[in-house]
Amino acid sequence: VQLVESGGGLVQTGGSLRLSCAASTQTFMSLDLGWFRQAPGKKREFVATINWSGGSIYYADSVKGRFTISRDNRKDTVFLQMDSLKPEDTAVYYCAAGSGASTVLNDYDYWGQGTQVTVSS
Repeated sequence: VQLVESGGGLVQTGGSLRLSCAASTQTFMSLDLGWFRQAPGKKREFVATINWSGGSIYYADSVKGRFTISRDNRKDTVFLQMDSLKPEDTAVYYCAAGSGASTVLNDYDYWGQGTQVTVSS
């Protein structure tokens, strides 16, 4: 399974970005997906996860109400809509795939290369 993120960039505080993660696999519909992020000097942390059907979704408290995860199983793509961005959201964002909509980094088997999100104050 290969995962390729896109959509990162530079945005001002309060702005929005939409990240995409395209998967190259014939088993996309069976995968649970997650978004994580890593800021400079910090550990990679959980952001959001969505199960294979889209029926189970969880968010980190720090992004709840501002970020929305979704998936399009016809296009083998998962999205992260990020609104009301804050400088503390600045990080490299990674998508991940595995079995189990988990908040735990080690539960995911496949990772993308990451996309940089920078929020200016």
